[in-house]
Amino acid sequence: MKTYSQKPTEVTRRWVLIDAKDAPLGRLSTVIAKHLIGKYKPTYTPHIDGGDYVVVINAAETVVTGNKEEGKIYYRHSGFPGGIKDATLREVREKFPERIIENAVKGMLPKNKLSADRMQRLKVFPGAEHAHTAQTPEKVEVK
Repeated sequence: MKTYSQKPTEVTRRWVLIDAKDAPLGRLSTVIAKHLIGKYKPTYTPHIDGGDYVVVINAAETVVTGNKEEGKIYYRHSGFPGGIKDATLREVREKFPERIIENAVKGMLPKNKLSADRMQRLKVFPGAEHAHTAQTPEKVEVK
Protein backbone atom coordinates (compact mmCIF):
# COMPACT_ATOMS: atom_id res chain seq x y z
CA MET A 1 0.00 0.00 0.00
CA LYS A 2 1.41 3.39 -1.00
CA THR A 3 1.12 6.62 0.93
CA TYR A 4 -1.35 9.04 -0.64
CA SER A 5 0.03 12.44 -1.59
CA GLN A 6 -2.41 15.12 -2.70
CA LYS A 7 -1.63 17.14 -5.82
CA PRO A 8 -2.36 20.89 -6.04
CA THR A 9 -4.90 20.22 -8.82
CA GLU A 10 -6.88 17.85 -6.57
CA VAL A 11 -7.55 20.43 -3.85
CA THR A 12 -11.22 21.16 -3.16
CA ARG A 13 -12.03 24.09 -0.91
CA ARG A 14 -15.21 24.61 1.10
CA TRP A 15 -16.52 27.82 2.63
CA VAL A 16 -16.98 27.58 6.40
CA LEU A 17 -18.87 30.00 8.65
CA ILE A 18 -17.88 30.26 12.32
CA ASP A 19 -19.75 32.36 14.86
CA ALA A 20 -17.33 33.83 17.41
CA LYS A 21 -20.06 34.96 19.79
CA ASP A 22 -19.50 33.60 23.31
CA ALA A 23 -16.63 31.38 22.12
CA PRO A 24 -13.30 31.38 24.00
CA LEU A 25 -10.53 32.90 21.89
CA GLY A 26 -8.19 29.92 22.12
CA ARG A 27 -10.77 27.29 21.15
CA LEU A 28 -12.06 29.48 18.38
CA SER A 29 -8.63 30.04 16.88
CA THR A 30 -7.72 26.33 16.98
CA VAL A 31 -10.88 25.45 15.06
CA ILE A 32 -10.16 28.20 12.52
CA ALA A 33 -6.53 27.09 12.11
CA LYS A 34 -7.60 23.47 11.62
CA HIS A 35 -9.89 24.47 8.76
CA LEU A 36 -7.36 26.84 7.16
CA ILE A 37 -4.71 24.11 7.15
CA GLY A 38 -7.15 21.38 6.09
CA LYS A 39 -5.81 18.97 8.69
CA TYR A 40 -9.23 17.41 9.33
CA LYS A 41 -9.44 16.15 5.74
CA PRO A 42 -8.39 12.58 4.91
CA THR A 43 -6.46 13.97 1.93
CA TYR A 44 -4.23 16.18 4.13
CA THR A 45 -0.71 16.57 2.77
CA PRO A 46 1.71 18.79 4.74
CA HIS A 47 3.37 20.52 1.78
CA ILE A 48 0.13 21.23 -0.15
CA ASP A 49 -2.22 24.03 0.87
CA GLY A 50 -5.51 22.11 0.95
CA GLY A 51 -7.45 24.15 3.51
CA ASP A 52 -10.80 25.89 3.36
CA TYR A 53 -12.05 29.46 3.29
CA VAL A 54 -13.15 30.55 6.77
CA VAL A 55 -15.63 33.36 7.44
CA VAL A 56 -15.80 34.50 11.09
CA ILE A 57 -18.68 36.67 12.30
CA ASN A 58 -19.25 38.47 15.63
CA ALA A 59 -15.53 38.94 16.23
CA ALA A 60 -16.22 41.78 18.65
CA GLU A 61 -18.04 39.41 21.02
CA THR A 62 -15.25 36.88 21.52
CA VAL A 63 -14.74 35.82 25.13
CA VAL A 64 -11.42 35.72 26.98
CA THR A 65 -10.91 34.25 30.43
CA GLY A 66 -9.10 35.60 33.44
CA ASN A 67 -7.46 39.03 33.37
CA LYS A 68 -6.62 38.97 29.65
CA GLU A 69 -8.91 41.91 28.86
CA GLU A 70 -6.43 44.24 30.63
CA GLY A 71 -3.34 42.04 30.92
CA LYS A 72 -2.88 40.87 27.34
CA ILE A 73 -0.87 43.40 25.37
CA TYR A 74 -0.47 43.56 21.60
CA TYR A 75 2.74 45.11 20.26
CA ARG A 76 3.44 46.54 16.83
CA HIS A 77 6.40 48.44 15.44
CA SER A 78 6.48 51.22 12.87
CA GLY A 79 9.96 50.30 11.66
CA PHE A 80 11.52 53.53 12.92
CA PRO A 81 13.74 53.73 16.02
CA GLY A 82 11.57 54.00 19.11
CA GLY A 83 8.47 53.22 17.08
CA ILE A 84 7.06 50.42 19.24
CA LYS A 85 3.42 50.82 20.18
CA ASP A 86 1.31 48.72 22.50
CA ALA A 87 -2.38 48.26 23.17
CA THR A 88 -4.37 46.09 25.56
CA LEU A 89 -6.93 43.61 24.34
CA ARG A 90 -9.71 45.95 25.38
CA GLU A 91 -8.30 48.82 23.28
CA VAL A 92 -7.82 46.57 20.25
CA ARG A 93 -11.37 45.21 20.64
CA GLU A 94 -12.80 48.76 20.55
CA LYS A 95 -10.91 49.85 17.41
CA PHE A 96 -10.20 46.69 15.36
CA PRO A 97 -11.93 43.60 16.83
CA GLU A 98 -10.97 41.46 13.83
CA ARG A 99 -7.26 41.81 14.69
CA ILE A 100 -7.72 39.81 17.90
CA ILE A 101 -8.76 36.71 15.98
CA GLU A 102 -6.29 37.28 13.14
CA ASN A 103 -3.34 37.49 15.56
CA ALA A 104 -4.45 34.41 17.49
CA VAL A 105 -4.90 32.33 14.32
CA LYS A 106 -1.63 33.54 12.80
CA GLY A 107 0.19 32.35 15.91
CA MET A 108 -1.34 28.88 15.56
CA LEU A 109 -0.45 28.36 11.91
CA PRO A 110 2.87 26.73 10.98
CA LYS A 111 5.57 29.27 10.18
CA ASN A 112 6.27 28.37 6.54
CA LYS A 113 5.67 29.57 2.99
CA LEU A 114 2.04 28.48 3.04
CA SER A 115 0.96 30.61 6.02
CA ALA A 116 0.45 33.86 4.05
CA ASP A 117 -1.92 32.13 1.59
CA ARG A 118 -3.78 30.53 4.47
CA MET A 119 -4.22 33.87 6.22
CA GLN A 120 -5.65 35.38 3.02
CA ARG A 121 -8.45 32.79 3.13
CA LEU A 122 -9.48 33.99 6.60
CA LYS A 123 -12.29 36.58 6.46
CA VAL A 124 -13.15 38.18 9.82
CA PHE A 125 -16.12 40.50 10.40
CA PRO A 126 -16.83 42.36 13.67
CA GLY A 127 -20.62 42.05 13.42
CA ALA A 128 -23.17 39.46 12.35
CA GLU A 129 -23.21 40.63 8.72
CA HIS A 130 -20.69 39.32 6.21
CA ALA A 131 -20.02 39.83 2.50
CA HIS A 132 -19.77 36.15 1.52
CA THR A 133 -23.38 34.98 1.47
CA ALA A 134 -23.08 34.15 -2.25
CA GLN A 135 -20.58 31.39 -1.40
CA THR A 136 -23.13 29.75 0.97
CA PRO A 137 -20.70 28.87 3.77
CA GLU A 138 -21.46 25.87 5.97
CA LYS A 139 -21.89 26.67 9.66
CA VAL A 140 -19.36 25.02 12.02
CA GLU A 141 -19.85 24.92 15.79
CA VAL A 142 -17.06 25.70 18.24
CA LYS A 143 -17.24 23.25 21.12
